[in-house]
Amino acid sequence: MKITFLTVGKTEDAYLKDGIDKYVKRLKHYTKLEMVDLPELKNTKALTEQQQKTKEAEMILKKILPLDHVILLDEKGMELTSKQFAAYIDKKSISSTSSLVFVVGGSYGFDQSVYERANDKLSLSRMTFSHQMIRLFFTEQLYRAYTIIKGEPYHHE
Repeated sequence: MKITFLTVGKTEDAYLKDGIDKYVKRLKHYTKLEMVDLPELKNTKALTEQQQKTKEAEMILKKILPLDHVILLDEKGMELTSKQFAAYIDKKSISSTSSLVFVVGGSYGFDQSVYERANDKLSLSRMTFSHQMIRLFFTEQLYRAYTIIKGEPYHHE
């Protein structure tokens, strides 16, 4: 199963990049992971929030294929423990799902068209984090999920 992590904008802080790179490198032992950073919109001062979400949605939807199982990282999404997330990933990998696409939207969230395309929504926390930090938290949790699935000693109860 291929996993794509699709984000709007880039990670700028070196300490976050280092952490993300650490987990992406570790994940190569478990799955095909593609990191896709879409460019942030330019000249947004003249655009409303909705116009920004619409333009971001166009970029996001262009990267999603018809058979992709799309999961939005969204504050209103399902809240899972690390073990439950591992079970979710494992269930998808043994079903007919060939491609999971996890999506982080822009600072104003997702346009309705992206919600309509999504198969699931996942919340990493009830708290709000910067989009750059979410990238690190997600890649670590994905790595944790695979170590749980494989019964490796990374995760402790």
